[in-house]
Amino acid sequence: MKKVEIKNEEINKPIEEHQYEENDEPQNQTKIKKKRTINGISVWRILAYFIIYSILGYIIETVYGMITKGVWESRQSFLYGPFCGIYGLGAVIMIVCLHKIPRKFNTLFIGGFIVGSVVEYVVSFVGEMLLGVKWWDYSNMPLNINGRICVYFSVFWGFLGIYLIASLNPRVDKVINWIKSKFKTYKALKTFIMTVFIVLMIDCISTGFAIEFFLVRMIVQNNIDVANKELVIEQYDKIYGNEKLSKFIYQFWGDKKMIRTFPNLKINDKNGNIVYMDSLLDIQPYYLKVHDKNNKNNEEVESDIKGE
Repeated sequence: MKKVEIKNEEINKPIEEHQYEENDEPQNQTKIKKKRTINGISVWRILAYFIIYSILGYIIETVYGMITKGVWESRQSFLYGPFCGIYGLGAVIMIVCLHKIPRKFNTLFIGGFIVGSVVEYVVSFVGEMLLGVKWWDYSNMPLNINGRICVYFSVFWGFLGIYLIASLNPRVDKVINWIKSKFKTYKALKTFIMTVFIVLMIDCISTGFAIEFFLVRMIVQNNIDVANKELVIEQYDKIYGNEKLSKFIYQFWGDKKMIRTFPNLKINDKNGNIVYMDSLLDIQPYYLKVHDKNNKNNEEVESDIKGE
């Protein structure tokens, strides 16, 4: 395999446009259907990108959590599937926006910097406005905007844009084409992709309801002073006053399920203080402790005990 050498000039081997084309219909078919594309990329391939990169994102986040926190905890975006949606969404938007621009180090970096930052900001904003959830907070980091994005991660998005377009996505395209070759017809492949995507969307929608019900429950039961608390209490009475709905919620979206799936879930109280949900419950928020990053050796422990 030829190595792609990235310099501040044209990348030696640009991504060919034809690799995004889909042979939806047999060549001998007289009537050619117009393909559904977004900026030259098949809609079906975009859906495949979203699924694949969401799974890759979940794996990356899980490994990162093991290294930095020493625990195997959930890093998924949705309740059931192994998906980290922001990676899938970010990758899709980057590919759609950047795959036609000049393949230069600076253009890909700037494009990744801008696109990644915008996606991260919008996802953070939507999550907080619709669900009242802060997925991440960069307020303590330099050069941040409303704690939603910061220059440190924006630079990361810039380098990711280079790697994604120049190296990673061509390999993903080969995987997609290999999977495509295993199906007898392209219609069967489209059916498979759509089925997975529909399941993912159902998972996404159910996750939205589950998080909302959980936060309402936690706010009222723990007497957290949030804005519009009267409306939250009214919502709580309406939801948990319904015996069947309440039974369903506690059975499938109980405290343990929610904390294990979203261990870093947090909200802001009326005074702007961050309240972590796992701090309110006596539930282990991770699945397994891999290592203790702050672990001391035996001699240090003995010295602490003796007060030396």
